[in-house]
Amino acid sequence: MTDDVRRGETGPNPDEFHLISARPLSDPIPAKILVVDDDPRNLIAVQEVLRSPGVEIITADSGEGALRHVLKDDFAVILLDIQMPRLDGYEVASLIRNRPRSSRVPILFLTAFNKDDMHVFKGYSAGAVDYVFKPIEPLILKSKVDIFVDLYRKTEEIRRQAEQERRLLMDNLHVRSEKLKAEQALRRREEHQSIVLQSLPIALYTASVEEDHRRLHFTNESIERITGFGPAAFLERPDFWSSRINPDDQERVLLQLKRLGEEGSVNLEYRWRCADGVERYFLDQTVLMRDEDGRPREFFGMWFDITESKQMEQNLLHASKLEAVGRLTGGIAHDFNNMLSVVIGNLDLLKKSIQGNEKAERRVRMALESAQHCADLTYRLLTFSRRQALQVSTIDVTSLMPSLLELMRRTLGEHINASFRSGDGIWPIQVDRAQFEAALLNLAVNARDAMPDGGDLTISVENQVVEEGRSTSGGEFVVISVSDTGIGMPPEVLEKVFEPFFTTKESGKGTGLGLSMVYGFVQQCYGHVEIDSTPNAGTTIRLFLPRSHEAAESGPDHQAGVAHPFGDGRTVLVVEDNPAVRQVAQSTLHALGFKVLEAETGDEAARLLKTQKDINLVLSDVRMPGELSGIDLARLIQREQPEIQVLLTTGYFDGEDKLEDLNLLYKPYRATDLAEKIQSLMKTPQSVELENTAIHQAAAVA
Repeated sequence: MTDDVRRGETGPNPDEFHLISARPLSDPIPAKILVVDDDPRNLIAVQEVLRSPGVEIITADSGEGALRHVLKDDFAVILLDIQMPRLDGYEVASLIRNRPRSSRVPILFLTAFNKDDMHVFKGYSAGAVDYVFKPIEPLILKSKVDIFVDLYRKTEEIRRQAEQERRLLMDNLHVRSEKLKAEQALRRREEHQSIVLQSLPIALYTASVEEDHRRLHFTNESIERITGFGPAAFLERPDFWSSRINPDDQERVLLQLKRLGEEGSVNLEYRWRCADGVERYFLDQTVLMRDEDGRPREFFGMWFDITESKQMEQNLLHASKLEAVGRLTGGIAHDFNNMLSVVIGNLDLLKKSIQGNEKAERRVRMALESAQHCADLTYRLLTFSRRQALQVSTIDVTSLMPSLLELMRRTLGEHINASFRSGDGIWPIQVDRAQFEAALLNLAVNARDAMPDGGDLTISVENQVVEEGRSTSGGEFVVISVSDTGIGMPPEVLEKVFEPFFTTKESGKGTGLGLSMVYGFVQQCYGHVEIDSTPNAGTTIRLFLPRSHEAAESGPDHQAGVAHPFGDGRTVLVVEDNPAVRQVAQSTLHALGFKVLEAETGDEAARLLKTQKDINLVLSDVRMPGELSGIDLARLIQREQPEIQVLLTTGYFDGEDKLEDLNLLYKPYRATDLAEKIQSLMKTPQSVELENTAIHQAAAVA
């Protein structure tokens, strides 16, 4: 294919095509002549006669040799002797004619005999086109052969020109095909770009540089899908766009726009009120377009809805804060709860020695309440940061709510009308019952504080199937909604409502951890929280907790009690690296009637267990120095001495600790908590007989 044809937009010019196809070939077309004769002298003589430029003469001394040459090469003419041994000329001619590729090659018979008509007719029938009789006249032979050679060359030239024309046509078709493919690809790309642009939250616009206001001319209909307003709405009033910017963003955005002429481009990020009244975040990228002389021509811009990105950014920021609080809490919780254990434990023991002294008892009671508030604060921090172990059970929310609602009514006061609504067939959920109750109580107390003049608090429960979303997982959920008719919250408060230590209450009226604890608890249960609030119209908080397919368990039996005393001289090994905490645990256990052994580390406890055979219970801290932690010690006892009960205590839970099948008591604990837990682990006939004794008697033991 020539360069001219390759550059053509619609293929080669017809006149040019004719010139190309009719141009003679510069090099002569080579021609091959096959001479077949069993006499070498005749072969030499014929070669001398026919030798000429561009002609190659090939000889064969037998019919078999001639056939081999015919299979390999194409010949302009074949000179064939009739009288040859084995295969004569007639037979060779017939075989050549029967092969399609060589069937049209001219055959000249060379013979000194058989000049009669019958033999001549036989030769023509075998495929000969002419006879040359020996002795050969060189001029006659050469004239006849030259005619066939010339005919061969002209035929070959026509064939080659036809092939060249075919190639030119194919090249032309290829060019046209490539051009068509390129046009189709360009069309598909434009369609694809149009579809992508329509599917994205992007809208393109232009604006005049001469107007002192910002009237946007949108070039596609995406703006209506994004904002609810059609392109015409932005042209009705000069201030339509600016009037719907969030007031807090307006001054900053307009100031940035004033610098557009100097800087040439600007990126604006602001909140804009859409047709449904909802504010969405937009990234507005504007560029100043200039003409060929460098003069400002128009503004070209793009609106990009980044609301979901901003939400994800806020979620990430919230998660970062949660992680920071978690690290802080984890660092102090263990030591802080150990100190509280010492304080609460000693206050419990002190109560026995001051019985009858009302003033001292009141002071001890106040100290215990304050210490317990400190413990609750740490507990909330751990819950928010999801570093508190869950004591999971499967519960039926509808059966739990009546008693919890009664507790709420006593807590909230007579000005709050608390009610409960439930759908039919509510699914069970798997949660920590205590944390679940605490979360609902927190929400109820927050609702009460939002209704200083009284109001309605409604708790409703329903089943809901949630579809998969960008920020939430899908599935079957039980939705617990807590609604109030209080003062509500503005958007800037809603953004921070789950942040730790954020509160709108007066100093000393709240820690800012109530909703944070609820958020952390629900996240730890693999659920999520939604909140809707409107100023002066109330707030609704919805907890989405995954459905459990297990049967709901019965509630805890609060009638069981702890007897005084119930240790019966049995032996408890206390494993604790903090001497003060160890001393408090030892004193409490002595008061409950136990014999107590002590160990500072898990390694020391393991050695004692090998030598002391009368140990009935091991009370061990989870985190201790040395090779064996409390969990390692518990696993060792389970493997080697399964008859010994193990009770672990901890003030801090790390998700890496595997505590599912171990008995656990959280620090700081009261003497009654410890006594009740030990009694449940060490059931004896005596303890069974005394199960109806009131639980508060354990406090008297302390």
